[in-house]
This record gives sequence, structure tokens and C-alpha cells, in this order.
Amino acid sequence: MIGVSCTEFSAYDFTEVINEVAKQFDHWEIFAEAEHRLKNVEGIFAQMKDNYKLSYSIHAPISDINIASINERIREDSVMEILATVESAINLEIGTITVHPGITPMAVPYMEEKAIAAAKKSLRSLDRITQQYGITIALENMPAFPFMLGRTAEELKELFDGTDLRMCFDIGHANTTEEIDNIIDAFKDRFANIHIHDNNGDADSHMVIGEGNIDFEKVISKLKGYRGNFIIESKSFQDGVESQERLRSLLS
Repeated sequence: MIGVSCTEFSAYDFTEVINEVAKQFDHWEIFAEAEHRLKNVEGIFAQMKDNYKLSYSIHAPISDINIASINERIREDSVMEILATVESAINLEIGTITVHPGITPMAVPYMEEKAIAAAKKSLRSLDRITQQYGITIALENMPAFPFMLGRTAEELKELFDGTDLRMCFDIGHANTTEEIDNIIDAFKDRFANIHIHDNNGDADSHMVIGEGNIDFEKVISKLKGYRGNFIIESKSFQDGVESQERLRSLLS
């Protein structure tokens, strides 16, 4: 199924956004922060969601949390915020949540090993949550920003080690690290979610599909057998609609 997600949506009233998304899409991956933090909209969402022919997944908040923080208080609070998201998702009967691996300290060098250790501790906790609640948590690969963890297949292998967590494969992110083939080859069996958007490999620019240099025909061919959602991560609603038209052609 093709869906849409856009960080911009979370700046607007939840009821307005769901109305607009339902006019064009079959699935909405909700970016669960700002005006769309699940704990804040859970009540109204529960009342509204069955009025639409939409299915849903969740992108956990990223702006104020860091599961790789070397500050233990921040790390624990970040895991707790994801747990709060999980609890709301369960109440709303939403089964898949995508999370980011976290970041290393941007102001202090040489802390990546400690950040990786912190991230692995958090991911083991999230893995236990999936077993306890029967929900899917998908760890997303990151773009070529030096302070982000989980950019390459090798980095992801270390983060996944010792867990049964699933993966959100972000095609655009992987293009910036030249890791599309490596990540598909290493983790295709773990894919529970796919984010799709375009770029020219030099920035995580979230272009409309077909406006960058990603060979989507090749990528989709390599993804043969994948039965999950394709989530268009767009800069705007209209970009998402345009990308959907192009993606349908690629998948047909």
C-alpha cells in the first residue's frame, strides 16, 4: 500500500490534516510530535479514525529525543517517550512504529562508540517492548550526516545485534550514503516499512520521485517480494500527491 508522511503536517490541526490525507491516500504514517503527539490527540483520533478508509502507522518523535544519548537521564526519557507512543498506538490499534537510532554528541568529538553502546541499550529495551505488546518497531537507516547513527549496512548490523527488531528502509537516506544495494542485500528480510523519496545523493532533500538521481526501477526490482507499505516522505502535501502518481506507475 502507498502512504504519505510529512513533518510539515504536524504543525497543523490533526482533524484538518486527516481530512485532507484521506482525500488522496489510503495510508497515513503519522509523524507523532508537535500538534500530532499521540498522547495529545489520542482521544480525538479514536473518535475519528473509523470514519475514514485509511490505515495508519506511526513515525516516533525525533526532535526532542535521542535513544543514543550518553546522558543516561536523556536516554531513559527518550525510551519512555517512545513507550508512550507505543501505548497510544496500541490503544488506537496501530501496529507499526518507525524509530531513529539516535545521534552522537554534536559538540564533543570521539563519542560515537559510547553513543552506539547507549543506542544498543535502548534498542534492547524496545525489542522487549515489541515482545510484550506484540507491536512492530522498525529501526530506520539514516542519511549521510556524520553525527547520526545507522547510516550504513555495517553500522546497522551492530545496532540490530541481539534484537529481533524490524527495519524501515529509507531509500532516499540510503542514496546519500551510497548504501542502497548493501542495505537491501543485508536486511531485506527485516523490512517492515519503506520510506521513499528522491535526491541527487548530495543531500537528504526529499524531492518528488523522479526529480533526483535514484534509479527507482532498479530499486523496486530488488525489493521484489516485499509486501509492506511504501511511505512517501514528502516536503509538502502536493509533492506527496505527485510522487504517488509516479510511484503507482513504477509498481504497476
